This record gives sequence, C-alpha cells and structure tokens, in this order.
Amino acid sequence: MPRFAANLSMMYPELPFLERFEAAAGDGFKAVEFLFPYAFDKAELAARLKINDLQQVLFNAPPGGTDAASIATAWEKSGDRGTASVPGREAEFRAGVLLALDYAEALDCPRVHLMAGLIASGQEREEVQPTYASNLRWAAAEAAQRGCDVLIEPINARDIPRFFLNRQDHAHEIIAQVGATNLKVQMDLYHCQIVEGDVAMKIRKYLPTGTVGHFQVAGVPERHEPDIGEINYPYLFSVIDEVSAACNWDGWIGCEYRPKKGGEPGGTSAGLGWMPR
Repeated sequence: MPRFAANLSMMYPELPFLERFEAAAGDGFKAVEFLFPYAFDKAELAARLKINDLQQVLFNAPPGGTDAASIATAWEKSGDRGTASVPGREAEFRAGVLLALDYAEALDCPRVHLMAGLIASGQEREEVQPTYASNLRWAAAEAAQRGCDVLIEPINARDIPRFFLNRQDHAHEIIAQVGATNLKVQMDLYHCQIVEGDVAMKIRKYLPTGTVGHFQVAGVPERHEPDIGEINYPYLFSVIDEVSAACNWDGWIGCEYRPKKGGEPGGTSAGLGWMPR
C-alpha cells in the first residue's frame, strides 16, 4: 500500500501553517512535506512533528536568498525557483544547501529537494548544465556527511516557464553524470503527465534503478485531488505497489495538490475520499 505524505504548503490552506500538522494527523497522515520551513524556528517545527506523531519526509532548499526574509522575497517577489543551475550564484546555492541541511538534521528529515532554477533569456540549457552538475556534486557530498539524500525534480514548463529540468530521462542522465549515490529523482507524476505522459512505463523503468527517492501526485490538469482529472491514479498506485515489492522501495508519495475546496472550513479533509479507496 502506498504511504502518503500531506504537503502542508498546499493542503489545509484554510488553517494557519502551524495548525496544519494537527489537521494532517487527524486525517490519518503519518508523514508530511512542505516547500520551505525557513520562516519558522526549527525547534517549533520539530515539536509540531513530535506532538502529532508525524515524520518529516521532504522539503525544499531555499529557492534563493540565505535567510528567512530574503528566501521569502526570492520566492514570492523575485520569482526565483532555485539556484542550482544558475551560473554566478554558486555561493548563494551553497549557503542555502547548508541552511537546508541544518533544518533537515533538526527535523530528522532524510531528503531535501534542490530546485534547479530558470534558464536566463538568451542562454541554452547546455551552457548551464556544467554549473548544475558541479553544484549537485558538491551538495550531494555535503548531504552524505549527514546521512541525507538530495533530490532533483523535473517540472513542467507550463507551470514554471524556462525551468531548467523538465524530463525524467534528463534527470536520470544528470544523476549518472554526477555519480553520487545519494542524489535521486523526485518523480512528480503531475509534472510527468503534462510533459511526457506514459507514466506507468516510466515508473516501471526508473523505480527499480534505485534513483527515485520520492513520488508526488496531483490531478491533471488543475492540480486538485488525485481523483479529479485525466490520470488513473488507482492504477498507478497499483503499479508503484507492484514495482516497489519487487525492488524493495519503501519511500513516500507526497500529496502536492491544491484541494478543490481549499480555503473552505474543512475543505481539505472533505476532499480526501480518494485516499481510503
């Protein structure tokens, strides 16, 4: 049976962030993920996890900036979507990774997502790939010292235009190029369906290789609950179960979707009928 983690950045928007931990536990989740923890004290987040008997399974390194204020500005105002592939921002990338690893250690979180960033106007993907590989190699080495995995995620260019990494095959090529055993792919099936489709066969191809560290799901095209839209998630969950059993994969599936009734009192919980099924 798949193990689902609630994404607290998208789910339970009707509640203040710190109250979402209790709500997720009340709905039966045993794990959570979110985008960025840096606006909150590490001890406060760790306490919320402990009180609600939740495991933190994933969060993102800073998209830009190196402290809480600049990180928020980077995401919300500057439009930064990571610095891993951006030439000239290597020092900022490294500072962000070290901050993320400090949070990962405090929250006992085994994996951190390193957002690739945007390709600048006039640049080609091939020009910046050496920067990306070099940054990932450094980050993987730092994370390995703390027993942590670092993840890269292909994201569709409709949601994030000019994002460096879009395809599963490219992500796995990068992993082979970097050659670090703790560098893995964050396989978001929402993005995968939009960009390339053939999702079940990609699960069958890549999951047994040991280079998939985490799944995420959402309905396509509106990014609502998994039972809304064009993807047959019950079938895909059965494929993940089948392949996981064969290759001893024991990771998590993050529910990174926007509840259709999000914002309404109890709206997120009301949309969870898909999960027990």
